[in-house]
Amino acid sequence: MDWYRKRTLGGILDEAAQRWGEREAFSFNGQRWTYAAFHAETNRLAKGLIALGVQPGEHVAVWMTNRPEWLFIMFGIAKVGACIVPLNTRYRTDDVAYTLTQSRSRTLISLDRSGPVDYQSMLMEAMPNITQTPTRLVIENYPDLERIVILGEVSLPHATSWAALLALGEGVSDATLSARAAAVDPDGLMMLAYTSGTTGHPKGVMHSHRPIRNTHERSQIMGYTQFDVHMNYLPLFHIYAFSEIVMMSVLCGSRHVMMDAFDAERALDLAAQENATVLHGFEAHWLDLLTAQARQARTLNVRIGTLPSGVESTIPIAERVQDVFCPTISGFGMSESWAYVSVNNPLHTREQRVQASGYPMNDYEFRVVNVDTGHEQPVDEAGELWVRGYAVMRGYWEKPEATLEALDAQGWLHTGDMARVRSDGHLVFLGRYKDMLKVGGENVSPAEVEAYLRKMPEIMDAAVVAYPDPRLAEVPVAFVILKAGQQVSAEELMARMKGKVASYKIPRHIVFTDSYPMTSSGKIRKVELRAQARTLLD
Repeated sequence: MDWYRKRTLGGILDEAAQRWGEREAFSFNGQRWTYAAFHAETNRLAKGLIALGVQPGEHVAVWMTNRPEWLFIMFGIAKVGACIVPLNTRYRTDDVAYTLTQSRSRTLISLDRSGPVDYQSMLMEAMPNITQTPTRLVIENYPDLERIVILGEVSLPHATSWAALLALGEGVSDATLSARAAAVDPDGLMMLAYTSGTTGHPKGVMHSHRPIRNTHERSQIMGYTQFDVHMNYLPLFHIYAFSEIVMMSVLCGSRHVMMDAFDAERALDLAAQENATVLHGFEAHWLDLLTAQARQARTLNVRIGTLPSGVESTIPIAERVQDVFCPTISGFGMSESWAYVSVNNPLHTREQRVQASGYPMNDYEFRVVNVDTGHEQPVDEAGELWVRGYAVMRGYWEKPEATLEALDAQGWLHTGDMARVRSDGHLVFLGRYKDMLKVGGENVSPAEVEAYLRKMPEIMDAAVVAYPDPRLAEVPVAFVILKAGQQVSAEELMARMKGKVASYKIPRHIVFTDSYPMTSSGKIRKVELRAQARTLLD
């Protein structure tokens, strides 16, 4: 046996219902659910999945905005031993098509629409030919996808409605569900978290149930209890909200106030009304919260927040947050390692919490390595951060070459991020060695955007780099070389991408050029392109 207790995602909700059944678990748009009601709805959903034919180990994709059903799905999928594949709600037709196919998801659960965004219409566009056999759907270009469930009004041919799914589950006994839940392997696949990489398309990060331990230990560091109230405006498809708000609340018996989308004014109004004690977010969220509070001061009871800091652009925002809202805890994490694998604690100094990223958590090891020599860097010398620990990803789903690049034989995750360790032992995250952009907390792969641009008939080549943005930290800028004799405007190129790829991936500026600065080995010198972007656009 392992020396620590292994738990499953479905199991921790069972425990929460037993311990805090009548306590409020979460609220949404004025409606409230106790832990007992949360548990009951999750079991209804889990029974529906069993009746629908979802098998242990199966991949179930979820494409919907924050809403109560997301939570029932999150824990219900885990309870029946399947693997959740959260899809970014800012994905559009091409993004969803790729991710559904690459993940080999056999079931898709989607929302019909959210405000102006019509998810079902995008699915209908991407899936024009759907037929039904006695046992499954047959969908052209989606060989693995067998079932589609739509929450809301159903227009997609042969899709199952949410009500029909729950009705199917009424024929599944409690004993059958209990047997499925008891058979779930804590080391089995719990999640495929898709993250963009510098090699092109998004990659599915494979995680078991092991990160539950990491999250629970952090709850003790943060001092969370059943009396805390988290504001939940971060998207649930991100590990940040998945782990630090929902999973954390269930582990501690806390409650959270769910919003369908982030709106700083509404978030602070709700925080005041609901007596919230915890706020979360990247610098873009906190900057909007600061602006909203300056516009209209609310009386708040916030005692602590999470704000990944240490990067030069984030520090001024973090400093203001300490004065306006509350002390914040910084840390380092990524999809491949889990949400936070280093973290401060509330007793660290303000300077440490604002300008550094904490200490490694239990049973995680860090190395800061010189990328040229492979040797560990001395104190305060920058290098690539390597991480090793029990909850580091298994690898990338069906991408063995990318996995070998990221995970070495000794189990070290080569993060591609630049960091240093200070003399006081605190890690400082400095940025990315790789060319990844981070647009308002969203990872954007330059290679993916470049590949998309190169498919356009007028374009010979494209190179995408980051350009500083006061709110989003970075936005994409594309340097484009046109084919001989071709003409097209920047506005036309950007318009072609709208509705096809997530909005945060679309370059905010397109610069036409005749050539790129190159290294002697034939690689584009993106450092020089970033400098050019600042010169041209500042």
